[in-house]
Amino acid sequence: MKRITLLFLFVIIAFASRAARVTGVVLSDEGYALIGANVYWANTGTGSITDLDGKFSLETIKETNKLVCSYMGYHNDTILVSGRADLTVVLVSNIYLDEVTITERKLGVIRSRVAAFDTQTLDGAELCKAACCNLSEAFETNASVDVAYADAATGAKTIRLLGLSGTYVQLLSENTPGVRGLAQAFGMEYIPGPWMQSVQVSKGTSSVINGYEATTGQINVEFLKPQTQDPIAVNVMLNTELHAEVNVEGGWQIPLKDEDEHEHEHHHEEGEHCHHKSLYTGILGHWQQGFMTMDENHDSFLEMPKSTNVNLANRWFFKSGDYTMQAFVRGLYDRRLGGQLAEMKMPDAEGNLVPTTIDNPYKIDLNTWRIDGYLKNGIVLNDETGSSIGIVAAASHHNQANAYGIRNWNASQTNAYLNAICQLNFEGSERLGMDNDHRLSAGLSINFDNYRELLHFQPFPGLTQVYLPPVDLNLDRWELTPGIFAEYSLKLDEVLSLVAGVRMDYSTTYGLFFTPRVNVRYSPWEWWSIRASAGLGYRSPNLIADNAAMLPSSRNILTSDMGWTKSGMHSEAQWIEGPAQERAVNSGISTTFYIPLGKKELQLSGEYYYTGFMNCLIADMDQSPDAVVFYNLSNVHNLTGVHGQSYAQNMQVEATMEILRGWTMTAAFRFTDVKQTTLKLREDAKLGEDKYRALLRQKPLTNRFKGIITTSYQTPLKKWQFDLTAQFNGGGRMPDGFNNYFLNDLQSKQYYRKENDPSLYYKWYPQLMAQITKYWRTCSLYVGAENMTNFKQENPVIGADAPYEAGFDASMAWGPITGWKIYAGFRWSISKDE
Repeated sequence: MKRITLLFLFVIIAFASRAARVTGVVLSDEGYALIGANVYWANTGTGSITDLDGKFSLETIKETNKLVCSYMGYHNDTILVSGRADLTVVLVSNIYLDEVTITERKLGVIRSRVAAFDTQTLDGAELCKAACCNLSEAFETNASVDVAYADAATGAKTIRLLGLSGTYVQLLSENTPGVRGLAQAFGMEYIPGPWMQSVQVSKGTSSVINGYEATTGQINVEFLKPQTQDPIAVNVMLNTELHAEVNVEGGWQIPLKDEDEHEHEHHHEEGEHCHHKSLYTGILGHWQQGFMTMDENHDSFLEMPKSTNVNLANRWFFKSGDYTMQAFVRGLYDRRLGGQLAEMKMPDAEGNLVPTTIDNPYKIDLNTWRIDGYLKNGIVLNDETGSSIGIVAAASHHNQANAYGIRNWNASQTNAYLNAICQLNFEGSERLGMDNDHRLSAGLSINFDNYRELLHFQPFPGLTQVYLPPVDLNLDRWELTPGIFAEYSLKLDEVLSLVAGVRMDYSTTYGLFFTPRVNVRYSPWEWWSIRASAGLGYRSPNLIADNAAMLPSSRNILTSDMGWTKSGMHSEAQWIEGPAQERAVNSGISTTFYIPLGKKELQLSGEYYYTGFMNCLIADMDQSPDAVVFYNLSNVHNLTGVHGQSYAQNMQVEATMEILRGWTMTAAFRFTDVKQTTLKLREDAKLGEDKYRALLRQKPLTNRFKGIITTSYQTPLKKWQFDLTAQFNGGGRMPDGFNNYFLNDLQSKQYYRKENDPSLYYKWYPQLMAQITKYWRTCSLYVGAENMTNFKQENPVIGADAPYEAGFDASMAWGPITGWKIYAGFRWSISKDE
């Protein structure tokens, strides 16, 4: 009984020690809710963003009572808050003021103190700290997400979250399906940086409302909104590699004829609410071109392909009373020309560069056409509680024709998605001096994917040595997955936040499966919070798209003797059946301390996440340097009697602070342990014995650690801004057999061996990035540099002198392919009132 009493008293004290809460709504000067507006305490990174109704909730802190609200296209507003408050903040659209108003600077990365999810929001200020040509480059100043080249020939970039490939991250565009399926290889580069208003990165299990695919986390991109963006904005950039980009955006209101005066008077006489209608449209345009032929190491292969990308989007926003509609449609064309030069200069035996002509050069020609879009409809059922119904429909068609030497990958994917959500918000009650808020969201969804995919060979006449045996793979398939879901959210003042959800889905390919997830945040005191999460994630593997980096190589694709229904090892096209649904459990815990240091605040956080697979598709590059062997993790036990493992452990610490007025700094370090069980042929196996043995080893081409220091200084009146980022990327293991064709005697200083370990390891390497920005009233000029350490992976293309023979491999990329790069850009916009 004493223990229960003490526990009850502890809870009472913890609740009583809580600071007051500030709640409110952020509106435009036209009276519309601003979705995703930033709300934060001045001089700190403590804040939140507004929800779909423009509402926010934030606890007070001791350091300051200045609450800053900001939104792109609107002037910041600073409010002095005293005690508990329910605020209505109206932001005024951009109007040039003759008077000079000095406002506090907020951090570019905001982590909510009250949300149950471990989410970071990268706003426009953070995205402008670097060139940020596209989504893949948005994380160069972020400690949680790794960005690296996928291979050494196509220029494709990949991300990693919690140590695992971006294929296990659910990538959304405004909470609709974004980068997935065939778009996985280059999809992040299809989202231009200037189009993005903000990016939300959630680690661990996320909401079940958006589906079951998030395994390590979720990344959601919010585009510029037509009701808030400038009527015209231009961003032009050029770098020393002669890579040019032009972005043009604009948003306009379309006048609508309201109801006539008699109808207005009738409504007012009857006491009815008269709804104002508004309609906006916006255009987002992007063009980029790579002009330069780059072969810095004179191996005859281009480090970066010559590329062309045209990307055009149109979006609409309509609001009438409690009804809101948003529509978005986009079309793009992308082409990349790379590979081997027909005429170039190569070093001779004495190291002199001499003109060389190559017959039948290895060409890479990648062509993509894509169209996608979505339609969102929302109706508020109860203005007081905010209960609502939303219906989201999205569709896309992706078509590609890619050639890698004599290997051709022709594929198309059609996707259709529907999500209907009903959200019920229950009114809060006062208990122990705190507000209780809780809501229930439930609905149904359906997702359809149709793939037409063929990987085949077209040898040219006279080619005698080719990848043996030549394999044609027909991967045509379709999958329909309807599902239902429910999610409950609870918030007890600022002490406790809980989100618990479950999905039940049925796949026509994999059958019935369940997705439970829970996220909880507890803050006994205002200076400390702790979060925990656990849940399941599922995905349908795409054998080629998930491993497209292996295509510019002579590695054969093997599936025989690994538990597949059909091996596909025939010269004619064959079905491959058998890749199992990937299933994983993710759990994590994180904590954040908010430490006052004078008038400033130090945010110190630590986290640990574990992702363990119950089944997954293994792409084994260790068995042979001439092949990639695919098999299910579950087949390891069938072939060896040993239960296979595949897991990732991720530990990170991070500190963030505004050191002086306008000067912010973030330092972080992350350690990653990613291992998987692979099969190795037993040379001593006797008749009747297992011919494979299972080995649990570090996953190849995966960095073991990452350190980052990023600092930014903005002068008073925001006339200049200086940004500097230093990265320290940890080493990793190369696949077995890598040095069979290269570095046999370890001549390179970039590699090393461990004692009693036959594997080859690459060393850690540093990178440095900087940018200077000059601001004027309507424009800004920025100049920056990337990879200022000029670190480059030596000879990233293995066997470049004989690309049609065994041993050719451009998929062994682990570091930068190109060296020092300088860029310059210009941003210009006209506000709505100008």
